[in-house]
Formats: sequence, C-alpha cells, structure tokens
Amino acid sequence: MLKTHKYSIGQSVRYTAGPFSRFGASGSFKIVKLLPSEGEEQQYRIKSIGEAFERVAKESQLDRDR
Repeated sequence: MLKTHKYSIGQSVRYTAGPFSRFGASGSFKIVKLLPSEGEEQQYRIKSIGEAFERVAKESQLDRDR
C-alpha cells in the first residue's frame, strides 16, 4: 500500500532537527518537493527563507506551522 504525503508543496511547516544536527536547524520551512519514502517514512525537500540551501526531512521531523 502506498502511503501519501501528509504535507504538500508550498506548505509552511515547523522543522525539528534531530539531536545530532547543527544548532539553528529548527524553525519554519516551506515544502519545496515531495520525495520518495525511505522505509515507512515519507520524505520532503524543505527550504528556510534564511538559508541558501535546501534540506531533506522525514515526516516525523515536521509539524504544521502555527
């Protein structure tokens, strides 16, 4: 069974970096691309306004932006 992505392109999300990532990685991001899942988990390409690069995030690291 194919799981669908919880978030969509253009949506604003809160990103919570894992315990081993660099400081300042968490915050408000925009979904720029839906990626194929890795195992059980959907993945996304996300971008912060304050950063020049994009990140790959798992669905468990994302939450709806308040």
